[in-house]
Amino acid sequence: MPRYVLMLLLSAACALILLPSSAQEKKADNEWVSLFNGKNLDGWAAKFSGHAPGDNYLDTFRVENGVIKVSYDRYKQFGGKFGHLFYKDKFSHYDLRVEYRFLGAQANGAPGWALRNSGVMFHCQSPESMRKDQDFPVSIEYQFLGGPGKGERPTGNMCSPGTNVVIKDKLITQHCVNSKSKTYPGDQWVTAEVQVRGSGKVKHIINGEVVMEYEQPQLDPKDKDGAALIKAANGKLLLEEGYVALQAESHPCEFRKIEIRVLKK
Repeated sequence: MPRYVLMLLLSAACALILLPSSAQEKKADNEWVSLFNGKNLDGWAAKFSGHAPGDNYLDTFRVENGVIKVSYDRYKQFGGKFGHLFYKDKFSHYDLRVEYRFLGAQANGAPGWALRNSGVMFHCQSPESMRKDQDFPVSIEYQFLGGPGKGERPTGNMCSPGTNVVIKDKLITQHCVNSKSKTYPGDQWVTAEVQVRGSGKVKHIINGEVVMEYEQPQLDPKDKDGAALIKAANGKLLLEEGYVALQAESHPCEFRKIEIRVLKK
């Protein structure tokens, strides 16, 4: 057999060996993928109360030293400028993992309840669908709280702007429900994971410990913004998918290792 023919056959065989099998492709679908490149905010867009989508007010969200920082060093007063940083894609069934920590002092004029308070919003409405003066997107909030120095203050809680959830077969309409997590004071990094299964089960995990579970995330017909989305969805209440957003609630904080593992429905 001529040498050039043999070389062609060997090259073709190598190419076939390197092609991923369907099992390998399926495994790749379930791998952790970073949503943050560590360099800039590509793929992310800000929305602040009183401002149009895309206006990163006073450069509140910025990237420094490989982390996304929420900074208030250019603010004279907080002025109710609640902000959220939205990722560009919607998700439905997935695991999301974020590392966060609180730093420094709260912005001047901010409400006391927002001290060392932030979080990740999921099943969010789009920033374009929010009212200009809307403080929080209709979503489920995976709330992060820092310890006050004295006393207990759990993190990994659930809050529900414009939404409700079900816990132990009971519809929960109160705004926030505390988890069973430990208190994490100071500026330590905390790893928060949320497992979201569309309109089914949701699980909160803090530093590897399950701290909260609920199901059936849904729009609240008694909330003005929730009701508007119900109407747009032809009466559908259950939330099957939505955007992910990081919060800026008046206290400086940092986010790093923002990773997602997308699962099949």
